[in-house]
Amino acid sequence: MRTCITINHQEWNQMSNKLSTNKKKQPKKKSGMGMIWLTLIGVVVIVGILAFVILNQPPEEQGAGNTGDAGEAESEIDFSKISGPSVTISVKDYGDIKLKLDEEAAPITVENFVGLVQDGFYDGLTFHRIMDGFMIQGGDPNGNGSGGSGKNIKGEFSSNGIDNPISHKRGVISMARSNNPDSASSQFFIVQADSTFLDGDYAAFGYVTEGMEIVDQICEDVEEGANGAVPPEEQPVIKSITVDDDK
Repeated sequence: MRTCITINHQEWNQMSNKLSTNKKKQPKKKSGMGMIWLTLIGVVVIVGILAFVILNQPPEEQGAGNTGDAGEAESEIDFSKISGPSVTISVKDYGDIKLKLDEEAAPITVENFVGLVQDGFYDGLTFHRIMDGFMIQGGDPNGNGSGGSGKNIKGEFSSNGIDNPISHKRGVISMARSNNPDSASSQFFIVQADSTFLDGDYAAFGYVTEGMEIVDQICEDVEEGANGAVPPEEQPVIKSITVDDDK
């Protein structure tokens, strides 16, 4: 069974106001003062209509394609208050992506990920699924979304009975899985654009602290296939993932 992320599309309905004017037969003669009053009333009506339209415009869509600025995304989190190890993902030809893992939010997931890192499991694997405006996914020894480490862990998210406060916003790392909530193993993904529709159904477990520009570059460079699948010869290679410290 493939380990992946199911995308739930949201429909946005925008309301539009149709303004119409009816021409009325004008009297043959009007005094100069009457014309002035009509002009003033017309100006007031137009200004009122414009103000109503502007104030009642719907907010801009926060779609998956709106990635925002990496610095803004990272500045919202005080990483010094997060308890957990720091890790570095070194991507061949691109550079380093640094992360802070949150062992309080997802202790089982962090322990599993760090254990695989320390075993060198990820060294030489790839990012096999890339969707610009959404995320990059890697950590599959088969390179096609079907593999894992041979061990599955409990899904730490609310729909599986576990409170996890991390929202799937830009720069968050989370675990991929199949339909089984406890099927996560080694595959992970880094969110490129806010994808909060995943909250409650996937185990987010940390944050990118440096290197979101590398995630953006990978998304820009790699031509994705159906559902983000990347041909093996074009998959960005994970040279290594290392633990930088214990806390």
